[in-house]
Amino acid sequence: MGSTSADNHGGVGRRDLIKRSAALGLASVPALGLLSACASGGGGGQSKAKAGKKTAKNPLGVNDTAQMEFVLFDGGFGREYAEDATKIYQKNFPKAKVKFSATQKIQSTLQPRFNQGNPPDLIDNSGAEQMDMGVLVGKNQLADLTPLLDAPSYDDPAKKVRDTLRPGIVEMGQFDGKPVWILYYAYTVYGVWYSRKALASLDAEYPKTWDEMLKVCEKAKKKGIAGWTYAGKYPYYIPFSLYPMIGKVGGREVLDAIDNLEPNAWKHPAVKTCFEAYYELYRKGYILRGTPGLDHIQSQTAWAQGKALFIPNGSWVENESASVIPKDFDLAVSAPSGIDSSDKMPFGTIWASGGEPFIVPAKAANPEGGMEQLRIMLSEASSKNFTTKVKSLTAYNGGTDGIELTPGLKSGVAALELAGSNVVNPRLQDWYVQLEKEKIGVAGLGEMMAGRLTPAEAVKRIQGFADEAAKDTSIKHYKHQ
Repeated sequence: MGSTSADNHGGVGRRDLIKRSAALGLASVPALGLLSACASGGGGGQSKAKAGKKTAKNPLGVNDTAQMEFVLFDGGFGREYAEDATKIYQKNFPKAKVKFSATQKIQSTLQPRFNQGNPPDLIDNSGAEQMDMGVLVGKNQLADLTPLLDAPSYDDPAKKVRDTLRPGIVEMGQFDGKPVWILYYAYTVYGVWYSRKALASLDAEYPKTWDEMLKVCEKAKKKGIAGWTYAGKYPYYIPFSLYPMIGKVGGREVLDAIDNLEPNAWKHPAVKTCFEAYYELYRKGYILRGTPGLDHIQSQTAWAQGKALFIPNGSWVENESASVIPKDFDLAVSAPSGIDSSDKMPFGTIWASGGEPFIVPAKAANPEGGMEQLRIMLSEASSKNFTTKVKSLTAYNGGTDGIELTPGLKSGVAALELAGSNVVNPRLQDWYVQLEKEKIGVAGLGEMMAGRLTPAEAVKRIQGFADEAAKDTSIKHYKHQ
């Protein structure tokens, strides 16, 4: 698939950052045989640690002498934030041994251990070798995290952990509305990223309607600057701004129908309108020349160098492109421009969702310990530590008071405030990874934005891919509840 070459070169950490941040499907799809092997029952298993005594300080009843093993994905967020959190666990349970490791090879390292029935107690299941969540859930390999969510929060015993989380985090960890299997720790804001300085130099503001967008791009073109660029080799970045635009124009039910693989969902007028709007960028020459051949790093670098005004991306871009973004760039993110005042949702409608999926295996020796480690990470102090170190928000709803926020992070927080309840969370990228990346992204949107398909042809092709996925009995299908 397209991104594997990027994985094998010098920018591995950076490529993995993307995969981890979007976390849900920007990762290479491993062979299905591996996945089913990974989740097969087999093996003799390990004995569970005896439960400890539940107290106010130990609400999950962690055995204070049992080992707690934590395996982290070693990606763009680094390992320091997690190591800092394990030190708190160690301090709280001085008789327990904490075994911490970080790897980029999550699946090949942990697959044999799932097979043998002796997985670790907490896993950050992310990166190019992310284990397939649907398979793990379907094979009963994961522990239900409801006890963690219903436990008193680390900072305030009067509040449950679930009451301290950002919108959508609990739902994202569910499959078909059943128990919560995954806790997404990072929180990603997706949208259109730009330099406030560059817009000011054109005497322009961020465009709220598509006519305004085309005017800004025309202004830029006259100065030799492209309106847009994107990761042409990985065009599944385009949806980061296109999907919330479709939701804004047609209402969130259009996105739900697309996620549900409903017949003709892609033929909704809002989809056609938004595809035509994006195609106009190509037709009018507003896309940076050569963009279809650029990878994520190359497109981000060209954008940071001022060769293009706008790029669709996620909030990891600030950390990932830190070495190329000029000091006076004044990075900002905006919700997508709409079409006009007839749009169903207001300007500010944005895609934001959890990233960095943490799981506790069903056969873990010390599942209470794994959940307790997560409870610690969802404290205000650990959340602030993560945000300070890696320029990203966490699932903890707060944790930014008193921190000097970087420009992109500040802008992301402001975008979430503007959105209010108008946050959308398309699920294709974690429910149907291959459909989203290879088919819709590369074979559909990528071809359209390169001018090789008309919007009508792209709609027809993508609807065909969605129909194939809906009929494919080898994959598990999910629906919005």
